Amino acid sequence: MSTNIESRQRDLDAMLALAPVVAVVVIERVEHAVPLARALVAGGIRAIEVTLRTPVAPKAIRAIADEVDGACVGAGTVLRPADFETAVRAGARFNVSPGSTDTLLAAADGIDVPWLPGAATASEALALFERGYRLQKFFPAAAVGGVEHLRSLAGPLPGIRFCPTGGIDAANAARYLALPNVVCVGGSWLTPRDLVAAQDWPAIESLARAAAQLRE
Repeated sequence: MSTNIESRQRDLDAMLALAPVVAVVVIERVEHAVPLARALVAGGIRAIEVTLRTPVAPKAIRAIADEVDGACVGAGTVLRPADFETAVRAGARFNVSPGSTDTLLAAADGIDVPWLPGAATASEALALFERGYRLQKFFPAAAVGGVEHLRSLAGPLPGIRFCPTGGIDAANAARYLALPNVVCVGGSWLTPRDLVAAQDWPAIESLARAAAQLRE
């Protein structure tokens, strides 16, 4: 295992431990980035994954990194090596992918920012673990068996901890968080599109506050 990977995994561990939920957000307008992130942080959610699904995502990451105290902003939907470079230049402190490939693994070795690669099966999780990735995204969580699937992985793969994402919401997040191999969950329910479009930041802060209390 690379010493650099282990160091980055320790850094990632600290980031994922900031709150029980990582906010997964899609930002359509860059001017929404800062007030949205401030609302999440005010509610107790500091790890914010801005997905690279819109043209303004890199600018949104930069704005949050520069202007929002207490935010730990990362880039999601990292699909190709160039996305790592885009995210790092924008100021992302961590990167997240829905899966992994040999090309992404090679590129991640050259980036001095933690990476959370995705796995959906025991074989995928074990392959990543062999490369030093003891922290992994479990995706798409609900579609591939949800809580029961993760519970079944805990025994044979005790060294791996997951951040499940996909089909998780306020109603079922606590069931995932109760599992010993879950470090946190990723969720988009904190920033629903209608509230973001309406710029209803107090409502988003309220959703964040409820999410931050899920493990209390």
